[in-house]
Amino acid sequence: MLLYLGLMTLLGMVVSTFKLTLQFSEDYPNKPPTVRFVSRMFHPNIYADGSICLDILQNQWSPIYDVAAILTSIQSLLCDPNPNSPANSEAARMFSENKRDYNRRVREVVEQSWTAD
Repeated sequence: MLLYLGLMTLLGMVVSTFKLTLQFSEDYPNKPPTVRFVSRMFHPNIYADGSICLDILQNQWSPIYDVAAILTSIQSLLCDPNPNSPANSEAARMFSENKRDYNRRVREVVEQSWTAD
């Protein structure tokens, strides 16, 4: 089953809605869904292909997690990146060393996504 969702959150001082997919295998809830952003993202914990470096989607998965828990965790990660576990090393470096440039870059990517949709 493939589910398309929009997630509204604050990212780099910009409030926006981001599109993502959740794909559930027959092994769900024993295995986590595959979650990817469709919207282009610039974030320390999001890979170029939109997949997310998030513990509950990888080694900390539990069958007790539902869609609401997954989305809440993603929303929290967007607001509070973990530069120590980078999926995007450039974003992690900017986030750690120069938040103003990081926020500017995030704003540019978000604004580009508004015209791409």
